[in-house]
Amino acid sequence: MTTAIAAAAKPVILDGTATAARLMEKLSRKASELAREPGFRTPVLATILVGDDPASATYVRMKRDACGRVGLDSRAIVLPQHTSTAQLLAEIDALNADPDVHGILLQHPVPEQIDERACFDRIALRKDVDGVTSQGFGLMALGEPAFGSATPAGIMTLLEAYGIELTGRRAVVIGRSPILGRPMAQMLVNANATVTLCHSRTIALDSEVSRADVVVAAVGKPHFVQSGWIRPGAVVVDAGFHPGRVGDVEPSQLAARCSAYTPVPGGVGPMTIATLVAQTLQAAELAWQAGRRNANASR
Repeated sequence: MTTAIAAAAKPVILDGTATAARLMEKLSRKASELAREPGFRTPVLATILVGDDPASATYVRMKRDACGRVGLDSRAIVLPQHTSTAQLLAEIDALNADPDVHGILLQHPVPEQIDERACFDRIALRKDVDGVTSQGFGLMALGEPAFGSATPAGIMTLLEAYGIELTGRRAVVIGRSPILGRPMAQMLVNANATVTLCHSRTIALDSEVSRADVVVAAVGKPHFVQSGWIRPGAVVVDAGFHPGRVGDVEPSQLAARCSAYTPVPGGVGPMTIATLVAQTLQAAELAWQAGRRNANASR
């Protein structure tokens, strides 16, 4: 059933926690089925944490715990704050070459002395399960097979789960991060929405938001987007999470104006983690299938 974008007395809560739990159940069953296949290796997600930021350490632990819940393994690489770009690249090269590793997650952000883009782009495309490489973004934008950036891909899965129609709708994405706002905008374009990507230099942001049928707030500032800007009946996705457990959208009028919205917490966050797990399992399956093809070809 398709959820129409129209004003409603009681908006739909886009429950990422429940949707992610259902997805994780499916992934657990699939992982169990694949484990019985000859030659299939247990999927392994390698996580790289540089420095000692407590929030980053918590996010990495949550992602590793999620892998364990569905039968995947994880490998933790923790590097000191003073790590150089060259040292981090060497760690990534080693993981790229390791056939037991199927996915690589470099936790963002890294210390300022590191060239983050160079390190993201060093991750092998087949192991880019967090969807952070330039090549992966380009393939995704062209509609070619690639792992999508985990948070935008998770948002798309959540919208699909609730039957939110995107074709022909006007969407506004606020924020142009290379791992959130930009891929989010492109995924919405690929879903046939008409998309405006807003950022710090956008003039009259409130006017842009007020015309949107779908709003994705990914600006990274607590309560920056005013709920009074929201068009009646719009769908609102809040991708922010800040101290105090608040998002990017100021919520005072939100429930009275929108037709559907993501809660904070419990909306986007669980979908990001579930997507990372799903793409790690997919990477392992693709590696296994490639191995079978190579074995058959050499006979």
